[in-house]
Amino acid sequence: MPLNDIKCKSIKPKEKIFRISDEKGLYLEVNPNGSKYWRLKYRFDGKEKKLAFGVYPEVSLKEARDKADEARKKIKDSIDPSTEKKLAKITRMVEAENSFEHVAREWHDM
Repeated sequence: MPLNDIKCKSIKPKEKIFRISDEKGLYLEVNPNGSKYWRLKYRFDGKEKKLAFGVYPEVSLKEARDKADEARKKIKDSIDPSTEKKLAKITRMVEAENSFEHVAREWHDM
């Protein structure tokens, strides 16, 4: 049965990490400290993978479902969303003006 916002708010933590399923691989992971994380479980090239979408309630149920739908579309197009997310992060770091390489080159040119 799919989750709703009231159920997400009312989930209480337990001694161990546990998961509450929503639909199509999306679930809410609840930690013993009470934090709740949106995750998508999927398979790509025969391997099981997980993709993180953020912390509840900062990322709402609707936003998590939208992100999961986008990820499933990428999987359908033979694009691994986890790898794409990692590449985007690396690209942002490289493009940053305060990257280690940029600072080192400035220092070297002095």
